[in-house]
Amino acid sequence: MAAPAITSSPVVRVVALCGSLRKASYNRGLLRAAMDISKSVDGLEIEYVDISPLPFLNTDLEVGGTYPPVVEDFRQRILAADAVLFASPDYNYSITGPLKNAIDWASRPPNVWANKAAAMVSTAGGTRGQLAQYQLRQMGVFLDLHFINKPEFSLYAFSNPPKFDQSGNLMDESAKENLKEVLLSLLNFTLRLQGKI
Repeated sequence: MAAPAITSSPVVRVVALCGSLRKASYNRGLLRAAMDISKSVDGLEIEYVDISPLPFLNTDLEVGGTYPPVVEDFRQRILAADAVLFASPDYNYSITGPLKNAIDWASRPPNVWANKAAAMVSTAGGTRGQLAQYQLRQMGVFLDLHFINKPEFSLYAFSNPPKFDQSGNLMDESAKENLKEVLLSLLNFTLRLQGKI
């Protein structure tokens, strides 16, 4: 009699995008922490994707239905992912320019955001990035990008004692626990969207 087939649990592949381009960005620090935490979460893989090389969106760069190589590579990484993790402060009550540019490039036909799960985290000053999160939720409606509702994660970046070191690495253990809850919610929501649980 043949041994029963061993079925492995599905792996959810997440792309992580940072709206801040600053080298020691605290929001990038959140993503580094998320990537580290994901190693202890069965079935979750996070890949950081740098949006800084993307040119400003200009449809003149679309030639014969093709995109510049750096844009096409970015679009393919989004397409291959099951879910997206955004990290961004808010600038002037909105998301950052580089993040909006990346979102717009990936929304060009065919829209590679469609039918993916997403989560967002942010750290900043006064509003803690909450206004950027609200704008992202609005964009998700048009993009057919499905954000988790809970838990929400927005962290005041300039507390005392500091939550980040001078290199932008998250040190606060409570924040790391909250970040893990976001990742678990994203994992479960993605699997539900895919009909796997």
